[in-house]
Amino acid sequence: MVLRMSDFVYDPPPDPPVILYQDADIVFVDKPSGLLSVPGRGPDKTDCMIARLARIFPDILLVHRLDLDTSGVMVFARTPAAQRNLGQQFETRKTRKHYIARVAGHVAGREGRVDLPLIVDWPNRPLQKVCHDTGRPAQTYWKLIRHEDGASRLRLMPVTGRSHQLRVHMLALGHVILGDPLYASGDALDHPRLMLHAQSLRLKHPVTGHGMTIAAPVPF
Repeated sequence: MVLRMSDFVYDPPPDPPVILYQDADIVFVDKPSGLLSVPGRGPDKTDCMIARLARIFPDILLVHRLDLDTSGVMVFARTPAAQRNLGQQFETRKTRKHYIARVAGHVAGREGRVDLPLIVDWPNRPLQKVCHDTGRPAQTYWKLIRHEDGASRLRLMPVTGRSHQLRVHMLALGHVILGDPLYASGDALDHPRLMLHAQSLRLKHPVTGHGMTIAAPVPF
């Protein structure tokens, strides 16, 4: 059964931030699954990645987010100029993001593309859904890494960055991401976490302009 938000209890992992790279302008971290990127609603959801980083880097600024349940690489800025530059790179799709996912069942084929517009499912928010009439364009490329025991390990490369895009696109493909508390059910839900990890992020340094690819090991 899909988890209802009223049943949700926020219990983030207590580990300190894993810094992947830092300099005077930017910080890359490996966000764990179960930790919010930014504060949520209510006093019980103030603990988050940016709050933890602010204790180390008082000048830290948000650039983008990862879902609560998704782990992996995030980049933060340390100056307003760096924040603007990085924000423009994300907005104009100059960044390159690779995710690793374990999905239910054996996916047919070696690679493919999902091109399905998405919109919030208002009666069931924060869930998203495919809507060809009013949805915003969303595209995801996928490649099969290998078949596993009743599952498939995929590399996912989103072109757009819609909310829950990878989760809904894999669901629409017929292979829900394992452990997804919002979209999975039955045996596919019976996993310790959402099996989705932002493995690498490529962008240009906001000051030097040099290309950078920062990666975080897959924890599943």
